[in-house]
Amino acid sequence: MSENTIGETMGGVVKIAEEVVAIIAAVAASEVKGVASMVGSWTGNITEALGKKNLAKGVKVQVGEKEAAIDIYITVEYGVRIPEVAWEIQERVKSAVESMTGLKVVEVNIHVQGIKFEKEEQKEEVAE
Repeated sequence: MSENTIGETMGGVVKIAEEVVAIIAAVAASEVKGVASMVGSWTGNITEALGKKNLAKGVKVQVGEKEAAIDIYITVEYGVRIPEVAWEIQERVKSAVESMTGLKVVEVNIHVQGIKFEKEEQKEEVAE
């Protein structure tokens, strides 16, 4: 876990780990309507299978001294307007990370990895 200096205080230096920024971004992105799930890497999926929850699933972060670049990997729900969902994620992630860490977010890249379809059984139950 790498840490980066983002500011100095009277008594020392403030460092924020990239994982912390990734968790903030993941929570903000997962709250957007239309996001079905966050898509993690195969190593993250193995970690989850072993019982450890990956809170930063689907997020890759690069943090400099005062700036951050974030990549988010998602699955969207069928029927949503993908550009609107992506824009909402970018806005929420940028706002959350900047307000909580003081870092300037220079880019939030959204990678749509798939679409989640409703199961036919659920549609039939709603119709009844």
